[in-house]
Amino acid sequence: MKLNLNKTELVISAGRNDQFPRQLLPQVAFSGRSNVGKSSLINSLIGRKSLARVSGSPGKTVTVNFYRIDNSVYFVDLPGYGYAKRTYEDKLRWSSLTDGYFTNNPNIDLLKLTVQLIDSRIGPTKDDLDMLKYMAEAKVNHIIVATKADKLNATERRKIIEIVQNESLCSYANAFILYSSSNGLGREELWNEITSHCDLK
Repeated sequence: MKLNLNKTELVISAGRNDQFPRQLLPQVAFSGRSNVGKSSLINSLIGRKSLARVSGSPGKTVTVNFYRIDNSVYFVDLPGYGYAKRTYEDKLRWSSLTDGYFTNNPNIDLLKLTVQLIDSRIGPTKDDLDMLKYMAEAKVNHIIVATKADKLNATERRKIIEIVQNESLCSYANAFILYSSSNGLGREELWNEITSHCDLK
C-alpha cells in the first residue's frame, strides 16, 4: 500500500503510560539522545517542515509523542535522553515513561520496529549503547540510523560505518543507515525498512 503522508497528525503527547493510544495499529518507535535530530528526521520522513517540533531547548520535553500516518501506522517519538542539564526529577520521568513504553504498554505487540538514532559525527555514546543493550536483551526489533550524515566527508562516513561494524552491541540491529534530514540521504532506505517491518506494502 502507498501511505498518504498528508494524512499525518499528532494524536497525543503522552506524559503518562495510561495515555498511550489503544488503537490497534503497527508502531514504529524513534529513540535517541537529545539533539540527535530525531524531530528533524521524523519531519523529513513525512515530508513536513514542522509536524514534529524541533526544540530550541534540548531535553526540555518529557513526553511520548504519537503521530498517526494515514490511519495505518503510528510513529512514536520517545523522549530524548542524555541531556546533562535535565533535572533529576525530569530524568526520573524520562526513565519511567520510556521504560513504561516498552514494559507497560498494552499494545507493545504492535511495536514492529525501533529506530535507534546516533549522531554520525560522534558515534554511539554510552547512553546509546545502554539503549542498544536493552533492546538486544529484550529482543526488541531495531535498526540503527546515523543522523547528520551530510556533515561528513567520504573518509568520515567510512569511519562511522567501521565504528558501528566493530561495536558488538550494534550487531543486533537489523540494518544500519546513514541519514540526512537536509538532503534526503537514506530516506528511501529507511522507509523501505519501515514499510517492510510493518507489512505496509
